[in-house]
Amino acid sequence: MSKHGRILVAMSGGVDSSVAAVMLHEQGYEVIGLTMKTWDYASSGGSSKETGCCSLDSINDARALAVGYGFPHYILDIRSEFGDFVIDNFVDEYLAGRTPNPCVLCNTHIKWEALLKRADKLDCEFIATGHYANIRLQDNGRYVISKGKDENKDQSYVLWGVSQKNLSRTKFPLGSFSKPEIRQMAMDMGQVELAGKSESYEICFVPDNDYRAFLRHKVEDLEERVAGGNFVLTDGTVVGKHQGYPFYTIGQRKGLGIALGHPMFVTSINPQTNTVVLGTVDELERKEAWVKNLNLVKYESIREPIEAITKIRYKDAGTQSTIVQMGEHMKVDFHHSVSGIAPGQSAVFYEGNDLLGGGFLI
Repeated sequence: MSKHGRILVAMSGGVDSSVAAVMLHEQGYEVIGLTMKTWDYASSGGSSKETGCCSLDSINDARALAVGYGFPHYILDIRSEFGDFVIDNFVDEYLAGRTPNPCVLCNTHIKWEALLKRADKLDCEFIATGHYANIRLQDNGRYVISKGKDENKDQSYVLWGVSQKNLSRTKFPLGSFSKPEIRQMAMDMGQVELAGKSESYEICFVPDNDYRAFLRHKVEDLEERVAGGNFVLTDGTVVGKHQGYPFYTIGQRKGLGIALGHPMFVTSINPQTNTVVLGTVDELERKEAWVKNLNLVKYESIREPIEAITKIRYKDAGTQSTIVQMGEHMKVDFHHSVSGIAPGQSAVFYEGNDLLGGGFLI
């Protein structure tokens, strides 16, 4: 019998989840590795060369590490659930003129649920992932996520949707380490190739990082249906034709294919009229936002206004704001203007390093 019990570790084949699995193994947990196959690159319209967390090479790397350390490893095919939910939502959001957040949806509705379902079957009390974040139990009985030690790698932003029930069984072994420290651990383990693996910043099912090509592949006759709509200014003046509203995002400046003599940005998108509104950088700024589909983490509710740092995108430094729940929504008043609020993206609220919760921008 192991010292700490049995734990199911999500292993992508990358350095982070691999070191997390070995770390827990050496701490005395009875580790079981699990690699989830979430998508099929060939059917996504990508090249024949698979890259990223779901490639055959990555699965083999995860299995080889588990075998080397003497713990079991399984592969779980969740392509059907993933595709039906995450990929369909991704396409639907762009067709609705919004900018989706697939990693958040996957964590919230697919990965954690799939991991815990398999953990129950394997009699595992806990699950673990290689995310750079921390988790603790508060005096009020709630599980709180806080930022990882490495500010450059902190992944708490994509974890706001995980439920209290699921957090109660989750461990993040890498939260108190930096990325360079994790790479050094891999080197110390003799895993030189693993330590040198490159980062993946792409959406896992769009490895070429070309979401427009992905949409063209998934939606029949998309270009024919949406090409030729108008670029307009804020006052409605038509200034040109665009390639189709789903191929643009709020805040976009490059690749517009139009020159107006000074920098212009996409400020809003109207799918009903196939119109893309262009404006100056000043017209891109907002002082308030509304957020839906809330999941609160640190507190059960926020019925009185409180000060928070609000991040409106993953690499956003965050902006001082006042937030308060208004029915099913959160109202965010920024203390100074923010640029590029994109409906569909996540707004995530922090109190110091603690994750208050988050939701989707309206």
